[in-house]
Amino acid sequence: MSKSEEDIVTLVASLPDGTRIIEHADGRLERKKSQTDLARLGAMTDEEVDASIANDPDWAEFKDVDWSNTVFVIPAKKKAISIRVDEDVLDFFKKGGEGYQRRMNAVLRSYMDQKKNPKKSA
Repeated sequence: MSKSEEDIVTLVASLPDGTRIIEHADGRLERKKSQTDLARLGAMTDEEVDASIANDPDWAEFKDVDWSNTVFVIPAKKKAISIRVDEDVLDFFKKGGEGYQRRMNAVLRSYMDQKKNPKKSA
């Protein structure tokens, strides 16, 4: 897994106290308390917020991105099950390292999507 893939997290839940439940690329869940000063942010004008963003070095690589077609995706809820698979199939996916269950799910999803929307023969 590359360094950039290791940095990718998925928001699983936002709790009323500001705590976020995030899932790391390796499937590990973590509770994180928001570090946002919401009172300070709420007191800022739109112009102050825009200036703060413009001066944030972490935002520089994103400033020219067209966000108009952005789609917010909420990941599907996962359900823990027990499943029997052939040993060589499991070994194949595990050889890819952490995230093997996610990869297996992706293969199953692809199969499901193909069955739902079969391409029409010409």
